[in-house]
Amino acid sequence: MAASGKLGTFRLPPLPTIREIIKLYQLRAAKQLSQNFLLDLRLTDKIVRKAGNLTDVYVYEVGPGPGGITRSILNADIAELLVVEKDTRFIPGLQMLSDAAPGKLRIVHGDVLTFKIEKAFPEHLKRKWEDDPPNVHIIGNLPFSVSTPLIIKWLEKMSLQDGPFAYGRTPMTLTFQKEVAERLVATTGSKQRSRLSIMAQYLCNVEHLFTIPGKAFVPKPEVDVGVVHFTPLIQPRIEQPFKLVEKVVQNVFQFRRKYCHRGLGMLFPEARRLESTGKLLQLADIDPTLRPIHLSLTHFKSLCDVYRKMCDEDPQLLTYNFREELKQKKHKSRSQEDRGSASPRQAGRRGLEG
Repeated sequence: MAASGKLGTFRLPPLPTIREIIKLYQLRAAKQLSQNFLLDLRLTDKIVRKAGNLTDVYVYEVGPGPGGITRSILNADIAELLVVEKDTRFIPGLQMLSDAAPGKLRIVHGDVLTFKIEKAFPEHLKRKWEDDPPNVHIIGNLPFSVSTPLIIKWLEKMSLQDGPFAYGRTPMTLTFQKEVAERLVATTGSKQRSRLSIMAQYLCNVEHLFTIPGKAFVPKPEVDVGVVHFTPLIQPRIEQPFKLVEKVVQNVFQFRRKYCHRGLGMLFPEARRLESTGKLLQLADIDPTLRPIHLSLTHFKSLCDVYRKMCDEDPQLLTYNFREELKQKKHKSRSQEDRGSASPRQAGRRGLEG
């Protein structure tokens, strides 16, 4: 759990409110970018407090927008705040904050999905993975459209100890649609249990800190928003490559209402699907009639370990994709249909040629 930290002694000078900034720079939330602004500074302060003690910490904020959370971070006695914002409309308002907090705020106009954070902070911040988390923290009120792809990308970086995790076990405090937040923390047997639950929980301690009502945002989204805290684990609960774990988990959950053997079968070519699925379940010691939501992290660890051994025995298995096999079968079937539906004239000509 994140330690509770008080907002620091540094205070920003009087500034226009976020609402006034929005009016001043004629900022409108872009619907196509699923932007929603959080204007209530009591709530942005709460997000920062829940992140933990940020005194002398280097903070990386993603998607600062008009700068609500940015202000609360700057008031938390941080060493430095780096913000990465894709939308140029927000840069002038952020620059106003930078001028008000000399030497504290660095603004980068860029895309969080491609920005190389591992080169952004001083080398001396780096810690060994087994040490305490470094003096680096990621905070963000993410647009809904990028939140899921971004957390998956960062989880993969975490597994490689790369990107934001080149500094060590960098903690993150991020916002998600409430439903996504619930999936991230869902326990075994919960209705919300999903691919995201497993991918996050095998690498992190994940905690749903609190929920922000949708009405606190402008424009008001149709859903509430969950604030989630992630602390990378020293030892992942599944010690296999990220892509392998992701493949097993994705296949299991693509048939979430069926028995787990249905999705696991898709890991294997059709010709030996039944035999290989049976072998996987037997060696992993898993009841084939368990549904995906009832599989624990220990179950997934067993499945991934056994699947890895099967891939080592047959390296082609790792690259097998049942959708590709399906596509090829459809293409073959269509070609045969085309050949079979030749016109009478063509058929006659083929007969004469024969």
